[in-house]
Amino acid sequence: MAEESSHTADVLIIGGGIIGCSIALRLTEGRLSVIILDRGEPGAEASSAAAGMLAPQGEMVEPRTFSDLCVTSRSLYPRFAAEIEELSGQPVAYRSNGSLLVALDEKQETELTEVYRQQTARGFSLQQLTTPEVHRHVSGLSPQIRSGLFAPGDHWVDSERLMRALLVACRHAGVRIEAGQAVRKFKLKNDRIESLEAGSDTAGHAATYTARTYILAAGCWSGELATLLGINLPLVPCRGQMMEFETPRKLPCVVRAGLHYLVPRPEQRLLIGTTAEYVGYDKAVTGEGLRSVLQGAMNLVPFVAGLHFRRAWAGLRPDSTDHLPILGYGEFENLVFSTGHFRNGILLAPVTAEIIAELVLKGSASRPIEAYRPTRFSLPPGEPPPWDHTS
Repeated sequence: MAEESSHTADVLIIGGGIIGCSIALRLTEGRLSVIILDRGEPGAEASSAAAGMLAPQGEMVEPRTFSDLCVTSRSLYPRFAAEIEELSGQPVAYRSNGSLLVALDEKQETELTEVYRQQTARGFSLQQLTTPEVHRHVSGLSPQIRSGLFAPGDHWVDSERLMRALLVACRHAGVRIEAGQAVRKFKLKNDRIESLEAGSDTAGHAATYTARTYILAAGCWSGELATLLGINLPLVPCRGQMMEFETPRKLPCVVRAGLHYLVPRPEQRLLIGTTAEYVGYDKAVTGEGLRSVLQGAMNLVPFVAGLHFRRAWAGLRPDSTDHLPILGYGEFENLVFSTGHFRNGILLAPVTAEIIAELVLKGSASRPIEAYRPTRFSLPPGEPPPWDHTS
């Protein structure tokens, strides 16, 4: 017979990635006790797998309200990174050297022209570069590059170091973080969650957790957990494959063209990516995926072909039907959603933590979040979204 134990906190966060841990850190400022449960190793999924680009201008997204949210979160990053470093005593390798967007063909050149027109009209800083100017900015680029844009405001961070430091910072702030605690079931009463049961497997030790407020921040696993509550949350994993090389020369900034990018990291490392594959929860690194990533990088910077290979990996991004985050209260009065950040989880961590902490501590957010409410979805239960290629 399974053993049972019980634990209580003011807030229980399901998911120990950058979103869940950032929220926990903010909630401790309100003197709340916080427990984080993670089904595996905290921070080991999409948060550590990410490239760490803080680049809303590099892929300015619509609708405008969402792009504004991304830009706002980028502006919070210098303080956010400094806070984590101070609390943890560990560097996060935050860099503010900008990003270079380049065009390899006529289509990409047209896209960059439109990006420049739209962003400068909104007051964002961008520099148009001719072909010679692009090559003066970053040496070793492909001779096929036709033009470029430099976004001085787009930054980047080492996501692995950031996640490790954030976990330390949370523990120093008093957050209790439990690994290997998969949620098995919820106990409900009317429109509230009374408790949940979690454990490492279905037959072993079971623990009961009780809190005043529950936060669902489990990335692409949030949809499966929502079904335990009878909620249809159209989230699917989107696999992204990455590679890392040793490099004798340093890139001065991020370089990108479409989905393909190169991100410099400390210790003479160069990260390249990525793919966007809807293959369910399969985190395998594939030959075709790596071929695509490597070819994309070599099209940008030919010298990648001669670099020493270090490693390859894949992460699963949580993607919603409309590709927007899922934030706020839904069907249960003490359950807050904070998931579905897709390609922007690292970037959106500071502003998401601010919003969710305000909802918990004050009952409302100072920033508009209507577009991100979990109740916006209306698909019948069990029906996959039309873009879900996993079925």
